[in-house]
Amino acid sequence: MTNYNQAAKELLNNRASGEKAPRMTEALRPKTLEDALQIQSSMIDLHTDKVGGWKCLQPLAEDKYIVAPIFAASVQNGERCELFADNDKARLEPEIAFVLSKSLPANPEGYSEEQINDAIGSCHMALELIQSRFANDSGAEFYEVLADGLVNQGLFIGPEIDRDKAFLAENVGVSITQGEQEQTFAGVHPNSLPTSPIYWLINFMTRRGTDFLAGEALITGSYCGVVEVDFEKPTLIKYEGLGEYQVTFKEK
Repeated sequence: MTNYNQAAKELLNNRASGEKAPRMTEALRPKTLEDALQIQSSMIDLHTDKVGGWKCLQPLAEDKYIVAPIFAASVQNGERCELFADNDKARLEPEIAFVLSKSLPANPEGYSEEQINDAIGSCHMALELIQSRFANDSGAEFYEVLADGLVNQGLFIGPEIDRDKAFLAENVGVSITQGEQEQTFAGVHPNSLPTSPIYWLINFMTRRGTDFLAGEALITGSYCGVVEVDFEKPTLIKYEGLGEYQVTFKEK
C-alpha cells in the first residue's frame, strides 16, 4: 500500500527546491486514481500553507482526472511574477480564473449549477505557472504527475474581466508580446465553456469532503496550451475582447 504521507513529503520537498527529480521509489508511487488523490490530500494536510485555488478540467477518461490544489503562497498578482524556470524559460498557460466570493463547504449532496454560479464572484485574466518537477527521463506516469499537481507551480491573477463575457468565453484570441517578438493564438477552451469544469470539480470534491472557501481561485484550462517566454522582459498579454495587462517574469 502506498504511504501517502511519505509520498506527499517527497513531492513537497521537490516543489520547494525547484529541481527536477527522479521518479519516486516503487513503494511510494500511486498505482490508482485514488492513490494520487490521497497523496494530494496529504500534501494539503502537511503543507504549511493553505489552499489558494484549484486547477481542473472535465475528466479525460473514467480513471484520468485533471484536478489539483494550488497553494496560496504561489498565487501572485501585480507587475512582477516569480517562478522557477523550466528548460531555461518561463512556462505559462493563459486561462481565466473564477474567484469564489462565497464558500461551498463539503456536501454529500453536491451543489447545483445555480448555487455554484452564485458563489463565483470576480473573473480574471490569469496564467497558470508551469513546471515539470520530474526529470525528463524519469519515466513518471500519469498518476505520479497527478499526485504532484499536474505540473502546476502556481498562479498569476491578472485584471478583472466582465463576468458575463468570462462565462461564455469559448473562443479567445490570445497574444503575448515581448519587445518585437509576438506570439498569437486562436484560443479555444478545451471544454468549450470555461465554467463547465467548475461544476464537475465542486461536486466531485465536496462529495469527497473538501471545502471550497471564499477567495479561492479556480482555473479550468488553457486557451492555447503552454507558452514559453523569456525572463526579465516586460510582457504584454492580451485576450481579444476581454482585456490586457503587462507583467515581467522573474526567475526564482
